[in-house]
Amino acid sequence: MIGVTVLGATGSIGVSTLDVLARHPERFRAVALTANTDAERLAEQCRQHRPQYAVMVDPAAAQRLRALLADLPERPEILTGIEGLEQVAALPEVSYVMAAIVGAAGLRPTLAAAQAGKRVLLANKESLVVAGALLMQAVADSGAELLPIDSEHNAIFQCLPPHFSDGLARVGVRRILLTASGGPFRDWPLERLSSVTPEQACAHPTWEMGRKISVDSATMMNKGLEVIEACWLFGTDTDHIQVVVHPQSVIHSLVQYEDGSVLAQLGNPDMRTPIAHAMGWPERIDSGVTPLDLFSVARLDFQAPDFARFPCLRLAFEAAHAGGTAPAVLNAANEIAVAAFLEQRIDFPSIAAVVAGTLEALPCESVAGQGLEFLLAVDQRAREQAERLVVARG
Repeated sequence: MIGVTVLGATGSIGVSTLDVLARHPERFRAVALTANTDAERLAEQCRQHRPQYAVMVDPAAAQRLRALLADLPERPEILTGIEGLEQVAALPEVSYVMAAIVGAAGLRPTLAAAQAGKRVLLANKESLVVAGALLMQAVADSGAELLPIDSEHNAIFQCLPPHFSDGLARVGVRRILLTASGGPFRDWPLERLSSVTPEQACAHPTWEMGRKISVDSATMMNKGLEVIEACWLFGTDTDHIQVVVHPQSVIHSLVQYEDGSVLAQLGNPDMRTPIAHAMGWPERIDSGVTPLDLFSVARLDFQAPDFARFPCLRLAFEAAHAGGTAPAVLNAANEIAVAAFLEQRIDFPSIAAVVAGTLEALPCESVAGQGLEFLLAVDQRAREQAERLVVARG
């Protein structure tokens, strides 16, 4: 039995992970489940999966969880705070950690899992965006395994040869083609974007995701963060990554080789596919996903991204090229701007404007030799600057 901790169990990735786990009760068991504030949903998951530990980041939510589970004969040990997340990420009885907490909040427990030598199933791209050097060094030092869960990075992983870590050029890779749906506004006239509502931005045409990630998909910041993540995961740079808008979301990404071959991974847009792949790797296990019917898909479309329509994607490429603290500033500013948009404090185009203004206001610093506290301080300064710009624009 393989013990699993699910960080962010009540989110869409966490729910899909527990669905895959439940399909293989002879192979996996949920040792720890965590959530931020949704005590009601976590209580339901605890009743179904019977973990040894449950973590609520919010102390008040932890009290609600205790009350909701009071009648359970064998209750999980309930922990709180970031310390609780770090503890269950490094438990000796846990081998796999699903890192599915959205945003920079997932950085500390993801790093704790890597330092403890776990198989880290990485759905929290911000960990690499903010602290890529630290996380990759922790993986190397501890012997941890880092397997990507984002559908695009998991597709790339599947299309690369086994020894790609020797260097993409040495294994004949010319470039990575990172696909993007383009979100709900890819065909809207630019002048209409200022009228976009949070509900419209969260109505993704092909994927079911949380509100923050849905907005990131609409701005294509999500793809920009994935470009930075791909650089770390596959040891490359932005010159060897091309973003391709593919509205059907059937091809999840591609790898182009020097001999002219292009390998692609296809499947229905369901996150249980990459989750099951990483859970079972190097074997293949059932995910519960409906098989792809090419005849019903019928056509596949591709187009180049428009940086005028998606300025957040351009900002992400620029931050990746600048390196240092720029990606951390980019991510922090975006989290503040997206939250402000969802609260209807700024309009949709202002998300990119707030991110750009924050990057301009804070100088790019080197991260060489710096630790986690330095990066968290950069993150905090960027959030404060972004909030000032939100207030000014609001």
